[in-house]
Amino acid sequence: MPLDAKVLVVDDDAVTRSCLVNYFAAEGYEVREAGTAEEAEQQLAAEAVDLVLLDIRLPRKDGLTLTRELRVRSEVGIILVSGRQDEVERIIGLECGADEYVTKPFNPREILARAKNLIRRVRQVDAVASATPAVPAPLAVPVCEGAVLHEDARQLAHADGAVTALTEGEFQLLRAFLAHPGQTMSRDALLDQIRNREWVPSDRTVDVLVGRLRRKLHDDAANPKIILTVHGAGYRFNPSARPRA
Repeated sequence: MPLDAKVLVVDDDAVTRSCLVNYFAAEGYEVREAGTAEEAEQQLAAEAVDLVLLDIRLPRKDGLTLTRELRVRSEVGIILVSGRQDEVERIIGLECGADEYVTKPFNPREILARAKNLIRRVRQVDAVASATPAVPAPLAVPVCEGAVLHEDARQLAHADGAVTALTEGEFQLLRAFLAHPGQTMSRDALLDQIRNREWVPSDRTVDVLVGRLRRKLHDDAANPKIILTVHGAGYRFNPSARPRA
């Protein structure tokens, strides 16, 4: 187990929450708990943790929304827990920035094994980042005519002044395209580029992200000009294109 690892369990079901809290505490983890996303935010503001075990179905703000907000500002490990075996929900969860997705009923030992591996990877990423001299990110990276990417804020700025926030998956996909302008990239190649840590994604993950990114770039899905579909091969990014009005 990583030394002094801290875990936050977020679940509105008291029985499930207690089960996870007791199991991780018995394994030597420092465990915090919350019944809502709002309580979780208060705890995270007061103290950093290594891992968040997060139920998707929370009252008011749901787990997917909290995942998206956490990932914008943090590389904390996130394991989403759902009562549904829904492939689309799993993809959306990963696209929002979660590292793992498990369904109820779950085996606590499986979650523990995933948690140990994830915490180890998070700390390795943090160690590398701490050892690497900081390099200021460009304030605005041109994407296509009329749109620029603000990398530090993960936002698209449009010619009309509108600003659109990007999820972690959309941001990574756009950076992959920007790194390979005009090149046809297979779904496998894109998955290698956008994988945050060790997702277990599918080709569908890329298609979902492309669709969302097209909408945010104002690229007509029926007749795209910016992110082109190359049938049987993948996608090609055309930075010289102009978004639709």
